[in-house]
Amino acid sequence: MATEPDASADPERPAAEPAVPERPASLEQFLAGIGTRAFRFAEAGLRQREDALDAVQDAMMKMLGYQDRPAGEWTPLFWSILRRRIIDIQRRRRFRLGWLSPEPRHEDGSAVDWADDGPDPSRAHDGSEGYAQLSAALATLPARQREAFSLRVLEELDVATTARAMGCSEGAVKTHLSRAREALQRKLEDWR
Repeated sequence: MATEPDASADPERPAAEPAVPERPASLEQFLAGIGTRAFRFAEAGLRQREDALDAVQDAMMKMLGYQDRPAGEWTPLFWSILRRRIIDIQRRRRFRLGWLSPEPRHEDGSAVDWADDGPDPSRAHDGSEGYAQLSAALATLPARQREAFSLRVLEELDVATTARAMGCSEGAVKTHLSRAREALQRKLEDWR
């Protein structure tokens, strides 16, 4: 395992500063930077590309009404809006008559695979197989556990921001996250 050379050993090399995430200058930059992660989050909750795209677009449109808010509030506000939009779509699905809308099929009769073959944005896994395993395991979790895990681990939000986005207490976030991690460890044990 390679280690980085000590900055103090080279007087010409400036000392590394801690990485501080930059605040976007505008709401448009914020939305452009969060779009892919938001889509992955919505796709994990909805399991259909078109619904996920609609949910993200709706959340972004709603965020435009909040551009006068301070930039520090944009992250929890956006995730809260997106989460509520996902829940709305899930509720509507429960009331649809399933037999009226058959499962989409290819021309050859095989079922459509909605999995995304794109690169893994979570950086937790280095390949699409890891992402597929994680997505499948996340899909089996209860909604609150999946949301807590996605926002805390994949999106790297702090506990307070996650609690604001989910509309619950910080203790509830910690409980949901703990249960999600235990369940995922059991489900992903073979993949390690």
